[in-house]
Amino acid sequence: MKAWSWDRYGPPEVLTLKDMDEPAIAPDEVLVRVRAASVNPYDWRHVGADPKLVRLSIGLRRPKPGLVPGADLAGVVERVGDQVTGLRPGDAVFGEVRLGSFAETVAVPQGRLALKPARLTFEQAASVSMAAHTALQGLRDVGRISAGQRVLVNGSSGGIGTFAVQLAKTFGAEVTGVCSTRNIELVRSLGADEVVDYTRDDFTEREGRYDLLMDIVGDRSLARLRRPLTSRGTLVIVGGIASARGGLLGPAAQVARGALAAPFVSQRIATVSWKPNSTDLRLLAELMEKEQISPVIDRTYAFAELPEALRYIERGHARGKVAIRF
Repeated sequence: MKAWSWDRYGPPEVLTLKDMDEPAIAPDEVLVRVRAASVNPYDWRHVGADPKLVRLSIGLRRPKPGLVPGADLAGVVERVGDQVTGLRPGDAVFGEVRLGSFAETVAVPQGRLALKPARLTFEQAASVSMAAHTALQGLRDVGRISAGQRVLVNGSSGGIGTFAVQLAKTFGAEVTGVCSTRNIELVRSLGADEVVDYTRDDFTEREGRYDLLMDIVGDRSLARLRRPLTSRGTLVIVGGIASARGGLLGPAAQVARGALAAPFVSQRIATVSWKPNSTDLRLLAELMEKEQISPVIDRTYAFAELPEALRYIERGHARGKVAIRF
């Protein structure tokens, strides 16, 4: 099979398209012929070891041999392990792996897959898992969202943010999105009740207005992020996706600051780290089939153009998701 790999840390250009052996599957895994993938900040952070903390899991001095980056995917089942139930060869599926989706075939645990919604293309389905899992679990499990709450999403036009706005509306919340001028109409089209243009207004000056604030950008201090919350409001930190580059901890620094501050303030400060699972994927698939949520795709690149796609998303201005067509 063809797969992208890298033998040193650096910019997307360190990736090389190679001929590699097709992966073997464990008893609880499925071999998927990848039809589409999508790129996330997660991917360029692994390729560049940014932050350095990434090296602990994939290699201290250089990536471990044979690693393939990539998480999100959609494709067709080719083989299933002996312990797999509910999936069979020929099924169109979508989901996520820890690493490995930037390849023509990938072994995926069955617990990280679900059947692809019929109304979605492979490119759309491949743009769901990581971003939508993060948004869903951040709002529902961490933020404890409920109907009638006032929710603000900082970073509402990106991959996670576009799902967060739509999902918050399905929970019955009143939603404010924060984005740049060029994305105002997009965020409104997703259902936001109000949109704040951060180039003109500072949402952190709105004291005591929101019950829940999901911060995806990580470009404000904790003190400023707490200001627009009610006295018992909840701040959900996604991890500073678009900031805090370089260094040892990178976006995890904001997470650590939140954990240290949480015991000493009246508001809840909590962190979301997505946990991919088939139960939530099936829920997301149901919402997409009902057209209550939809993935937003900024651009689609060919498989051979992967480094260019990573470079584009690394700049931090993608509207929604960036897909890879195989």
